[in-house]
Amino acid sequence: MNRNSEILRKFGKRVQELRLQKGITSQIALANKAKMDRTYIGGIERGERNLSLENIEKIAKALNIKLEELFKF
Repeated sequence: MNRNSEILRKFGKRVQELRLQKGITSQIALANKAKMDRTYIGGIERGERNLSLENIEKIAKALNIKLEELFKF
């Protein structure tokens, strides 16, 4: 596994962890809050998507957390 794949996997796992901690039980609910497609959130959580900074910010806002919380893995 290359370095990029590893960081995407860790980031996706962190998004999923925070989503569940916040009581957002489905990817659809997070997608709606972040104004993103459900399949995109699924791809993020599986480590398949390389996100833009804008989309990272949308996820942080949807989770009601600071950006840096997404990178504590």
